This record gives sequence, structure tokens and C-alpha cells, in this order.
Amino acid sequence: MERALIDGSEIEYEVRGAGEPVLLVHGNYQADAFAPLLAEPALTGRYRLISYHRIGYANSSHKDAPVSIAEQAAHGRELLGHLGIRRAHVVGHSYGGVVALQLALDAPEAVHSLALLEPALFAVDSAEEFLEGLGPAFGMYAAGEKAAAIDFLQRAWFGPDYRSVIERALPPGAFDQAVADADTFFQVEVPAHQEWAFTREDAALISQPVLAVRSADGLPFFGEVSELLREWLPQTQTFVLPNATHALQMQNPRAMAERLADFFARHPLPLST
Repeated sequence: MERALIDGSEIEYEVRGAGEPVLLVHGNYQADAFAPLLAEPALTGRYRLISYHRIGYANSSHKDAPVSIAEQAAHGRELLGHLGIRRAHVVGHSYGGVVALQLALDAPEAVHSLALLEPALFAVDSAEEFLEGLGPAFGMYAAGEKAAAIDFLQRAWFGPDYRSVIERALPPGAFDQAVADADTFFQVEVPAHQEWAFTREDAALISQPVLAVRSADGLPFFGEVSELLREWLPQTQTFVLPNATHALQMQNPRAMAERLADFFARHPLPLST
């Protein structure tokens, strides 16, 4: 992977394919969650995919203090600038989905379209119950049991057979990398997420086309998020990805790639950009 110096930190990134630029913003736990899409011709044959490790993941710089979601969004924008890209399609998965929303708010001129893959948006009725269900992981982490905490979280979000999913779809050592990055989730991103808010008034400021993707076999919480996006962002198109949980593109990359390519094709970037 290549490296870019952004806001005093090193961010590693990879570019695949050619055509209109697409920024891929990964979520928690798995830094290489978008790796399966980088091998899908439906996308790489028509689009320039930019996949990067957000700050605190893999070999990008790590921080001890919380990094706000606005700062995360700024990193994505600056990476586009580093590559000489003024405007791109933006895809965000889970926590990356809220970063993508913030990027659209802070730099609308840089975001041509938004694809939100089960964004971790907690402005829904079931959010409190959903978060309470994750509580044991925080106890495990506090006790120094990082591997157990990550195992608990990925079972909850990705399903009981998640290990076979990530071993098949991601580069070797994906689980160990998630454990190595556990401090980023618990110490950096959880506090940042608690400080972040996205309201109906914020949503009204977003005019870009939106694709909201939910999994056919995932948690009901994300179905509620999808409905909220449709309510708050009436320009939203929805898609249910078959044969997938919250792991989404890691479980069904072909169908995901085809749907994303169709969405981008329906909303092409102007030739001048």
C-alpha cells in the first residue's frame, strides 16, 4: 500500500481500477473490509477504487486520544486532495457510514453520491437496546481480554460463523489485526461516536443521491436505520443484499459490486470533474 501524510499522520491507501473515483471508508474492527470489492471487475473495470486504512488501523498512524468523526471525514477529504481528486462517489460501511455522512455535510463539493452500507446511526428507537447488547465486550476489554472482546463484537455484528467469512474474504491475519486495532475502537472511536450527532436538520442539508444498503440476514437494528434514512433523505434508494449479515461485502462481494456499479452509473460524475 502507498502512504500519504495527512494532518501530521500517515494514512496508508490502495488504488485499484480506472474511471470515476470511489472512496471506500471502512468501519470498525476490520481494516480490510473492502478488500473483496477490489477484486470485482464490475467495479474495477469502470471505477477507480480508493481504499484506505483509517487512522488507528493497520499500519496507518495510531492515536491515543479520541479522533472526532469530523476529523475522520477531513482525512478522507484530504486523501482525495492528495490524489488530485476534487469530487468522488463515497461508500461507507458501518462506522465508515457515519464518516461518509459527515464528509457530505462538511465538504459537499467533494461528495458526488453516497452509498451507506448499514451505517452505525444511533438515532433510532432500538439503538439503546442494541448498544446494551454489546456491553459484555466492554467488560472483556477492560479486563484485558482483547481477543474475547473482538470475538464477541464480531459474532454479534457478523454472525456466529464470522471467522470463516473473514478468513475466506480478507487478507491472512484479519482477526489478529482486528485484535491489534482493538484500542482504536474502544479508546478512540467509541468516545468519538458518543460525541457525534446526526439529526433530521443535518439530513436536510444533504442533496446528493443516496443508496442505503441493508443485509438480508442481519440485525433488525439496521433495518430500522435504513427506514430512517429513507424518511430523512427522501432521495434515498434502498437495496437489500442477499446472503449477508453486517459483513455485507465480505460475504457477498459480487452482488454488492454489481449494485454499487449500477448506482454509480445512474449518477455519473460530470466530465469536467
